[in-house]
Amino acid sequence: MSEPKQDNLFANPLGNVPGFVFDQAVVDVFPDMIRRSVPGYQTILSHCGALASRYVKPETHCYDLGCSLGASTLAIRANIEGRDATMVAVDNSAAMLGRCKTILESSPSKVNTQLINADICDIDISNASLVVMNFTLQFVPLDKRLALLEKIYRGLNPGGCLIISEKLCFEPESLNSLLSDLHHQFKRAQGYSDLEISQKRDSIENVLVPETLETHIQRLRTCGFHSSSPWFQCFNFCSLVAFK
Repeated sequence: MSEPKQDNLFANPLGNVPGFVFDQAVVDVFPDMIRRSVPGYQTILSHCGALASRYVKPETHCYDLGCSLGASTLAIRANIEGRDATMVAVDNSAAMLGRCKTILESSPSKVNTQLINADICDIDISNASLVVMNFTLQFVPLDKRLALLEKIYRGLNPGGCLIISEKLCFEPESLNSLLSDLHHQFKRAQGYSDLEISQKRDSIENVLVPETLETHIQRLRTCGFHSSSPWFQCFNFCSLVAFK
């Protein structure tokens, strides 16, 4: 397996910046991109594994929705050996899923793992004890998010756990600006230039659509989750747990 490349996709002036897509160019630099762009990413991954160890029941399904290169899947699999559980990793990017397959094969596991190339809004969820969406829901069209969460709720077994990690927006705008500025400061500290930060922001605008924490919590309540709460936050990035 080739070594991941450094993310320099936005290092040179692009003129009319294209909309962000999870194509082969992004796949090639994705590990570096997400490490340098999302504060606390490794912490979220490791604790997804810890939550899997706690909540995954024998002979149930675990779903990694928007699995990208399988980092969450790897963290979960490492913590559910011997439970006869099935890991289902789903992504609509064929390029992502192809590289994910290679990465998972390089870390053999006894956990039955299924890779599905599909829109997560179109797949069935059933017999689930854990569902993970790490930085995925923010790319789902706003008008499809409630139906997706309702489907997940129906597919979870009683006591099942949902993990949602997202970029957030905040009110009032002064708070939103502060947390965005702190995030950009984090990216500069990771070696991104102001040009890269600006062009990436332009590329992802209207592709990644963040919502407030209150919106997420209220939607989960509407779906029927009996409890939900943030368990991790750094600047404008947050991970929530919800339980059926």
